[in-house]
Amino acid sequence: MKKKINIDEKQLVADILEDFEQRKVERKPFERQWQINANFVVGNQFCTVDNFGNTCGITKEYEWQENQVYNYLASMYESRLAKLARVRPQMTVLPSTSEEKDIKSAKVSKSILNSIDHKCNLSRIIAKATKWSELCGTAFYKIVWNSDSGRVIGINDKGESIKEGDVDISVCPPFEIYPDNIACESIEDCRSIIHARAYHVDVIKQNWGVDVKGEDIDVISCDSIENVGAYNYTSLNTSIIKTTKKNHAIVLEYYERPSSLYKNGRLIIIAGNKLLYNGDLPFENGEDKKRSIPFVRQISQEQSNNFFGTCIINRIIPLQRALNATKNRKYEFMNRIAQGILAVEDGSVDTDNLEEEGIRPGKILVYRQGATPPIFMASGGLPSDFSNEEDRIMNQMTILSGLSDLTSAISTYANMSGTALQLLIEQDDAKLTTSAEEIRSAIKNVGKHILRLYKQFVQTKRIGRIIGGDNREVELFYFNSSDISSEDIVFETENELTETIAQRRSMIFELLNAGLLADENGNINNRMRSKILELLGYGIWEQGQDISTLQRNKAQKENIECLNNNKEPMVEDIDDHNIHVVEHTAFLLTDTIDDSNKEHQNVKEMLLKHIQSHKDKLTQNNLTIV
Repeated sequence: MKKKINIDEKQLVADILEDFEQRKVERKPFERQWQINANFVVGNQFCTVDNFGNTCGITKEYEWQENQVYNYLASMYESRLAKLARVRPQMTVLPSTSEEKDIKSAKVSKSILNSIDHKCNLSRIIAKATKWSELCGTAFYKIVWNSDSGRVIGINDKGESIKEGDVDISVCPPFEIYPDNIACESIEDCRSIIHARAYHVDVIKQNWGVDVKGEDIDVISCDSIENVGAYNYTSLNTSIIKTTKKNHAIVLEYYERPSSLYKNGRLIIIAGNKLLYNGDLPFENGEDKKRSIPFVRQISQEQSNNFFGTCIINRIIPLQRALNATKNRKYEFMNRIAQGILAVEDGSVDTDNLEEEGIRPGKILVYRQGATPPIFMASGGLPSDFSNEEDRIMNQMTILSGLSDLTSAISTYANMSGTALQLLIEQDDAKLTTSAEEIRSAIKNVGKHILRLYKQFVQTKRIGRIIGGDNREVELFYFNSSDISSEDIVFETENELTETIAQRRSMIFELLNAGLLADENGNINNRMRSKILELLGYGIWEQGQDISTLQRNKAQKENIECLNNNKEPMVEDIDDHNIHVVEHTAFLLTDTIDDSNKEHQNVKEMLLKHIQSHKDKLTQNNLTIV
C-alpha cells in the first residue's frame, strides 16, 4: 500500500494516539468482563480482574478449605457451539429484474459466493467467529481485498510475482476493535473504528516497509496456574492472563466513514509513533459503491444502546460460582464425617503426633494416666440441603443457557409419544433462535461485502472454481465486474436449527412414498436416485452416475481446456457425439465467448471444427444427429 502524506504527520499521529487512549478507557469495563468469561470457560473460576486488566486469584481463608472447580459452564458453552454449528446457510442471489441478463448475473454472483465458501473455508471462519461471540458476546469479520493473493498473472520489473488478488476474510476478536462511541448499536452507526493488533517489527517492515522500534506489548493469552485445594492438594488450571510479547508494536488502523470533509473517508495506519499510511478508504464495500468500514459485526445477544453484545456466559457465571461454593462446602462436610473430629483433654496426649498421623487403623494411642481418652465428636449425616441446592442451581443454569438434556431425565419422558418429544426438542432449539439469526445476518452481510469487492477489483475476465454438480467435481466459470449487478442475497434454507437431519430424512421418505420424486411412469431415474442418496447423507454413492452425466462433464471440461489452452480437443471413440455436440454448441452461445476478442475467435473456430468432427462420426456410424 503506497504511503501518501497529506497533513502534518506528527500532529496526525498524536491525535490518533490520544483518541485511541480515550477509547481504551471507555471500553475497559467490557474488556474486564470478557477476561472473566474466558477464565471461567477454561476453568480458572476462583479469579477476578482488577482495574488494570490483570487476573487476580481469589485465595481461600483456611488451609482445610476445598477450592475445586466444577466446570459445568464449559460444557454448556460447548453444547451451544455444537448446536450453532448447524447454522451454515447456503447463499443465493436474487436477480434485480426478470431480464435474462440479470438472471444470469445473479447466477454468476451465486457461483462467486460458492467459490469463496470453498476457497476460504467459510464454515471454519464462521465457527471461529461464533466461538468469540458466544464467549464475549461479539465477534467481527474483516473483509478486505488482498492484492498478494490469487493466481500469478505476471512478473514485474523487479522479478516479483504479480497476482490477480482475491478477497481475504479474517475474524477479529472484540479485544481488537475500538468504536468511537460505545452507545452505537451497529457498525453503520459508528463514525469511525480503530482496529488494534500487535505485530512483530519484522512483519511491519515486510508489510509496510517502515522500521519501527520494538517494545514489550501486553496481550491476552493462556497460561497454566496451580490451584491449591484442601490440605495442599494441587492441580493445574488454565488461566487467561496478560502476557508480554517482546519486540512487537501495536498497529492501529483508523477507519473513518465518508463525510463532507473527506468524501471517500479515511484510512490511517500507525505503528509506534510512525505514520504508515494516510489516504482514502480503499474499498467500495458500502451501498451504491460508497466506501465504508470493512467490518461485519456478529453478536450472541443484543444489548440496547450498546455496540458490544452480551452472551449467556455473563448470566451463568454467578450460578457457577454458587455451584462451586455449594459443592466445596458439601465435600468439606463429607471430610468431617470421613475423618472425624477428635475431642482431646488438654495434656492427655501428644497432640503434635496426633495431628500429624491421625488415628490410623491399629494405631497404639498413649494418653496420660487418669485422663479422659480422646473421642470422636458426633457430626451427623450429610444434610439434604446440599443436594437440593445443587439441583436448584443446575436447573437454573440449564434454563439460562437455553439448553436441556433430555437424556438426563429419561424417566420423565419415558411415557411421552414421539410427537411430544419432538415438540420438546423444537422448543429447546427455539431458545437458540436469536443467536442463530444473528449468525445468519452476519453471513449475509459478509456475502454483500464479497460481491462488492469483486465488483470493484475484477475488471477483466477471471476464472472461478466451485465444487458442485452431480459428480462433486470441480466446475469452472468465467466472470468479471460487469457480471455482478445484484447483491440481493437470500438464503436457500430456513433456520437450520428448526430442521434436524432425522427430520429431513423422514420428509424424503414421505415424498418417496407419495410418488412425488418419480417421473410420469412412476420410475426413479439415475440422476434422481443419486440426488436422493445425497440428501440422505450417502454422497459416496454418487460415484455410480449414469453415463450421460459423465459425457456432459467431459464435454464441459473440453470447453474450458480449449478456452484456456487455445487447443482443439480430440474426438474419441468413447464420446457420445450427440451429447458433445449439444454441450459445445451451448458453450458457444453463452457470453463467455467474446467475438470482439481475437483469441476467443480462434477458440470459436476450433470448437466449430470440433463439433463438425462429432457430426462426421455420427454420419460414419449411421447414427442420427439429435
